[in-house]
Amino acid sequence: MKILVTGAGGFLGKNLIAALKARSKEPDRIYTYDKSNDLQDLKNYTKDCDFVYHFAAVHRPVRGEEFMKVNYEFFQTLLSYLRENKNKCPVLYTSSIQAVQDTEYARSKRMAEEALREHEMLNKSRVIIYRLTNTFGKWAKPCAYSVVATFCYNIAREKDIEIHDPDTFMRFYYVDDVMDSFVKHLKEEIPPDTDGYYRLPEELCYTVTLKKLADTLLDFKKARENKYIPDMKDSFTKKLYSTYLSYLPLEGLKIPLISHGDDRGSFTEIFKTEDRGQISLNITKPGVKKGEHYHNTKCEKFLVISGSALIQLRRIGSKELMEYVLSEKEPCILEVPPGYTHNLINLGASDLYTLIWANEVFDPAHTDTYPCLVSL
Repeated sequence: MKILVTGAGGFLGKNLIAALKARSKEPDRIYTYDKSNDLQDLKNYTKDCDFVYHFAAVHRPVRGEEFMKVNYEFFQTLLSYLRENKNKCPVLYTSSIQAVQDTEYARSKRMAEEALREHEMLNKSRVIIYRLTNTFGKWAKPCAYSVVATFCYNIAREKDIEIHDPDTFMRFYYVDDVMDSFVKHLKEEIPPDTDGYYRLPEELCYTVTLKKLADTLLDFKKARENKYIPDMKDSFTKKLYSTYLSYLPLEGLKIPLISHGDDRGSFTEIFKTEDRGQISLNITKPGVKKGEHYHNTKCEKFLVISGSALIQLRRIGSKELMEYVLSEKEPCILEVPPGYTHNLINLGASDLYTLIWANEVFDPAHTDTYPCLVSL
């Protein structure tokens, strides 16, 4: 399939092209049109394209007349080329929920919608008009028209953000959800909403105040600095966190860790969570025994990722000893319940690497760790 994407260098264009290239083993031929092209390119592309995604638009131009020139007149030119070339391919146009307003931008988008409806009648083509709300995700230009991109970019660089009315409610789509919806039209004829326009399902529209948005992003920054994984049980937070990471400067991707070491090996806290405990890396030197303690409430899971270990357990008040051999060759997880004194012994000739999950973040003031020999 030959697909024409206008505004290919913009936020939606970049994400759509990535989605198209990833969707099948048989790659589409993608005609890209942006500011680097001329109208002759557009005329050539409209001769044999099988589908058009029209994203080219201006949102905050230097001169007001650019709204009509780009958002309406350029689109008229594209549609006239399709009719001139007798190309009846479908056209998907990204409009805006602001199209009903009385602004220069809104009028230009509304007139473009009307031009496409006329093209539908004249050319007998399938037309798809999306009235999008604010869309966030990777690759949106910061300090332009995307508040999420601006907040992410500035917070990641410890720059101030401006909020004029923190109680303002914003409605957002996530760019990957938008792309999934766009791509479906290549193979399916999906009916529009009752008013003739397309939107994403209501469950994919996220409503949040500007204050909540800023606070959540600031929490992401703080969490990374303290090695915490944010609570991402709701889909908006998960998608927003992915978006925030995409705006980090490359030199800020690496998070240094602090290892506590001695002649027995080392212990390093890796990931922490508010309600799911923490994951740590324990390195044990050959022949060394660690542990020999129990917990009253804390419980742990052990996973050997390199080397061979013997873990011994004994319930407090009992003489029965249980032994488990763990190895990277046969991966398994051993759970240690509270009330069992336990140890960790390196059986190999090289360092033993063990991942340990605990159901609580280590608190030096309340360690819940009590020395106790395993073997009596």
